[in-house]
Amino acid sequence: MPKTVDSNFDRRANHLLRLLQLCGGCVPLHSLQYQVSNSVIQTLLDRELVQVQNTGRGFLLEIAEDF
Repeated sequence: MPKTVDSNFDRRANHLLRLLQLCGGCVPLHSLQYQVSNSVIQTLLDRELVQVQNTGRGFLLEIAEDF
């Protein structure tokens, strides 16, 4: 059963990365509030695949330059 949880988690993380790519590399963080769990975002941050940028008017979640 744990493999199912891991595959679902990886699927959601990959979906978020594809979403970011389709949206030009960044999206407002608040727009993901009800679509993506915080744990998925935090895992991608920990893996340094995405980064958060403070624009002064809000926060953007964007694909890391190295990715």
